[in-house]
Amino acid sequence: MDMSMTPPPDMPEGDLAFAGQIIDKAIEHMMEKRLNSLAIASALLGGAMGVLTRTLPDKLVVGILQNAIDSVESGDMRRQAGKDHAGEA
Repeated sequence: MDMSMTPPPDMPEGDLAFAGQIIDKAIEHMMEKRLNSLAIASALLGGAMGVLTRTLPDKLVVGILQNAIDSVESGDMRRQAGKDHAGEA
């Protein structure tokens, strides 16, 4: 399934960037509190999965997850190490 990284047309302009900024700040805060990075990532992924499964059909959720898997397997995420990725996957 070819999933574009652009927001869907029904997403209000700026929502993705704004949500990404909020997530980046939350991550920064948790890192400053010295929370374990795996705990942070797991909590964020669990929260994202909850939002996705409440709002999208399962097939679309699987497509989104497959894009994330493809990005990891191809090395795209690793090449962008150090860059904030909120709102990209």
